[in-house]
Amino acid sequence: MKKKIVVTGATGLIGKSLVKKLIERNDSVVVLSKKTLQVKQLFANSVEIIEWDYGFDDRLVKALAGVDAVIHLAGANIASKRWNESYKKTIIDSRTVPTRNLIKAMQQSNNIPSVFVCASAVGFYGNTGEKSIAENSPAGNDFLSQVCAVWEEESSKVEQLGIRRVSVRTGIVLSTQDGALKKLLLPFKLFAGGPLGNGKQWFPWIHIDDEVDIFLHAIDNNNLTGAVNAVSPGHLRMKEFASILGGILKRPSLFCVPSFVLKIVLGEAAESILYSQKIKPEKLLNTRFKFKFSSPTEALSDLIKNKK
Repeated sequence: MKKKIVVTGATGLIGKSLVKKLIERNDSVVVLSKKTLQVKQLFANSVEIIEWDYGFDDRLVKALAGVDAVIHLAGANIASKRWNESYKKTIIDSRTVPTRNLIKAMQQSNNIPSVFVCASAVGFYGNTGEKSIAENSPAGNDFLSQVCAVWEEESSKVEQLGIRRVSVRTGIVLSTQDGALKKLLLPFKLFAGGPLGNGKQWFPWIHIDDEVDIFLHAIDNNNLTGAVNAVSPGHLRMKEFASILGGILKRPSLFCVPSFVLKIVLGEAAESILYSQKIKPEKLLNTRFKFKFSSPTEALSDLIKNKK
């Protein structure tokens, strides 16, 4: 059944693929964005575009009236800059302020959506070492844990309106177009690839196609509520991931990038790359979500072959 869906963050890695999938399944898509020209270039006339600077006004109230779902992905890129106090504030504000204003607009609408799907991340849990983690596990105590916790707290306020809320705690999204995998491909192609850190850390990955399908599942499945771990059920360690990638590219996986080098280059942000997180997508499995890629070999082969 065709739905009307509002999307923020449509120019990001997940947003671009998600909007294309919504268009393919014949949903009516409204994109709220600062980057209206880029949205136009990406989707032409397939979506309705409303300029939005994360603020609150009557246009936002009107945009959300009568829609079936809101998918909120917008937020500053945590990996684009070194974390100083100013950028940390930007990271938090770019998530909490627009979320607050979206909910405020829904409060003033006479015809509210049935579901609000808001991005989050497995950074919520912090560095959990060898522990098995599910959605009921507690938050960590570092900066990224704080970001995810306050974002989810803000998004949960939509439940007071009787709107179903899903916070998608995304792992490391694999795509050759952007993100971690794209950054790792070059050193491997130059015969200098290998694991990050000591390679022993658990690596919570997800194929971009499964990531998009999880957001669709969150829209369509009324039994899915609260926090949801968007990671593959196929657990592996960083060293194994690097070895599989090297094998597919026919390159060695010999050159570890030491933790201290990452910390020199990235500062505090290196922590998130070196986390060990053995995370189970318990709620997705309980609601019968079908992963296309639970094998890292099949996932990486598909991504590299098809340049996804």
